[in-house]
Parts: sequence; C-alpha cells; structure tokens
Amino acid sequence: MQTPRPAPSQPALEGENCRSVNELMVELQAELRAVAERQMQHESVDHTLQPTALVNEAYLKLSTQRNLQQVGRAQFLAAAATTIKRILIDHARMKNAKRRGGESNRVTISGVEQIGNDPQLDLLVLEDVLQKLASHSQRISTVVEYRYFAGMTMAEIAQAVGVSERTVADDWVFAKAWLRRELRH
Repeated sequence: MQTPRPAPSQPALEGENCRSVNELMVELQAELRAVAERQMQHESVDHTLQPTALVNEAYLKLSTQRNLQQVGRAQFLAAAATTIKRILIDHARMKNAKRRGGESNRVTISGVEQIGNDPQLDLLVLEDVLQKLASHSQRISTVVEYRYFAGMTMAEIAQAVGVSERTVADDWVFAKAWLRRELRH
C-alpha cells in the first residue's frame, strides 16, 4: 500500500502564515468536512466510511507527515486532497478485494462535465487514468486531484503547485478534455 504523496514542497509565499497541522486542522475543520461530504455523495449508499471518519482518518495521516509541520493553507489543502483520495482508493481496493471482483464503488466526476458516456465512474478507474495522466504531466494530474478531491480554487491550486492561476486554468481545460478522451475508451 502506498503512503499518501505529500503536496509538492513549496516555500510559503510571502505574507502567508505558516501554521502547524493541528492549527490548520482546527481552522479548516468545517471546510474539510464539506469536502468529505461532497466526496461521499459520489460513493455508493452502503459505503462504510462517513464524512467525519474520513476527515479524522485524513487528520491522523497528515499529523504524522514531517514535511507538514509548518505549512500554509494551500499546501495543507493540497496534502489533504491527496490524503482523502488515497483513503477512498484504499477503501475501494479493500472492498473490491473482499468481493473478489464484484461491482466497484462508483463516483461522479463533478466539475468535469460528463466525462465519457457514463457520468458515474469507478474510483479505481479514475485512479488508473490519473496515473496515466501523471506519466504525461505530474502537474496536470495534481491539478485534477486538488480540484476534484479537495475542491480547491484555482488560486489555491496555483499557490500549492507554485504556478500562475492562468497556468492552472489552462491545465484544468486540458485535463478535462484528456480525461473525457481516455475514459471513453
């Protein structure tokens, strides 16, 4: 099992407050819960994880990452997005292993306007496609992860990745088209 990839190591931007994971967790608790609720809406009705449990598990994983001891809001949200994604994918893999090839968990790709013919997409298929995208461009794959899994704004993603908002917007347009094409196959 892979451990969550930390957010790209970026120095905090001038004027950005660097805080501990605990401080950021308290400050962003409601926002992270909303992200978890949004993600759980895309899961099957019988999903065993609840939004609060997802946030708590993400916090436990984030609190042990040494590179997050003093970070800014955008870097923390980026790390949280990656962690939430990993938790959901690990959960789906574990559930599929128990079913031995049974029906996979389905998620809807919100914000990617009807990728492929089916607006419902298997989370493990999404992970495979994102890995393929990452082999072409890690940055664009990261933009998709942060936008989809954390609901980060273009400005927050730009700050976390260390590029301009325009670059993030261009990456997002490209990613949506690329994902549509890949998921049709």
